[in-house]
Amino acid sequence: MFRSTPRASGYYRTGYGQDLALIQTRTERISLAILVTLAIALPFIAGPFLLDLACQVFLASIGALSLMLLTGYAGQISLGHAGLIAAGAFTTGILAREIAAPFWITLPASALTGILLGLIFGLPSLRLRGLYLAVSTLALHFIVIYLGGEYETKRGFSTGILIDPPSLAGFKLTDGRAWYFVLLLAAAASLMICINLLRSSSGRAWRAVHARETVAEALGINVAGYKLLVFVISSSMTSVAGCLFAYYRGFVSIEAFDLFLSIQYVAMIIIGGMGSLLGALLGAAFVTLFPYLIESLLALLPNIQKFAGDIFAVNYTAFGVVMILFLVFEPLGLVGIWRRLQNYFLLWPFKYRPLTGARK
Repeated sequence: MFRSTPRASGYYRTGYGQDLALIQTRTERISLAILVTLAIALPFIAGPFLLDLACQVFLASIGALSLMLLTGYAGQISLGHAGLIAAGAFTTGILAREIAAPFWITLPASALTGILLGLIFGLPSLRLRGLYLAVSTLALHFIVIYLGGEYETKRGFSTGILIDPPSLAGFKLTDGRAWYFVLLLAAAASLMICINLLRSSSGRAWRAVHARETVAEALGINVAGYKLLVFVISSSMTSVAGCLFAYYRGFVSIEAFDLFLSIQYVAMIIIGGMGSLLGALLGAAFVTLFPYLIESLLALLPNIQKFAGDIFAVNYTAFGVVMILFLVFEPLGLVGIWRRLQNYFLLWPFKYRPLTGARK
């Protein structure tokens, strides 16, 4: 008789520590190493335009991750995301302009502004749900924009508040390559914060509240407390994104924070895939790069100069069409497409087919 020793197959785990590990397989380790290598090499081979696009994606990723925590996992709808970004940006601009506050003061001040706004505008979530909650958070946007506009008018900043480049460890961030690494680290830190929050008791409580508030409360979960907590965390992260946005652009103006920006962030988590941090990252990249893709395609058309004024209209129309297509044909978003591709290569050359017509 031949004796064979048992071998582990598939995702074989022997303890909870292995199950909770962020990187569990050799393929994931190799993929992460390749991704980190490409991310580090990109600023040395890319031009200024590509670096600017990458920085825009990193900034959008921070806001999309924070909104995914609030809406995708806790189920709290918000249309005030642009107002929170504006709050962080104006806090930075006002402090830098009025008292010449350095970066290590404006950043926590912006986070504190987000915390206060999260507490104030998170209170309606204790009584309101769905569309009513969305309208109450929309008020945040108009209030912040109004206050920012009043400050610009009274101080005579008709074209916006100019901000000097920040200094980190005595080094001024004026180079696009330096900004790339700073925003990359900020986006990576935001991702790690979200991952650890979702793996904690708070993350499990948010999922329970999202699934059914009544059942969550019956299980002993402090529904009101966890709702306020997710509003505070999400608002704080979003305001920090606004602070970084203000420094990166070098100025703050209310024109940069219109209602369409809030719609774009909602689109990021829908197109990317609700309830997935990977979906937030994919959606942020897609929505940020989509207008540039449309403009590049239009540039290939002959006599496009005659219709230069209609490019914005084409962008808005294409954006709306893409939103409808994803909602109708791909409700799981980009992350759903990624999972199907991943499963295809994991099962290849075999293919799973459900049994049809089976008799009991």
